[in-house]
Amino acid sequence: MKSSKFVEELRGKSVEQLNQDLVAAKKELFNLRFQNATNQLDNTARIKEVRKNIARIQTVITAKARA
Repeated sequence: MKSSKFVEELRGKSVEQLNQDLVAAKKELFNLRFQNATNQLDNTARIKEVRKNIARIQTVITAKARA
């Protein structure tokens, strides 16, 4: 499954790298929302995918903080 490989990749990264990924994902989400508002977005499912990736990154960051 694609998401499990993504999570395994995230677990191998440091917290600093995860924070950088989180910032990049949030920027991408902003750009996707902007494109959607101006009717330039073709693949609207990408918004949902990016939101879930942001949640996955935050989950891994929280798990590392607790450990």
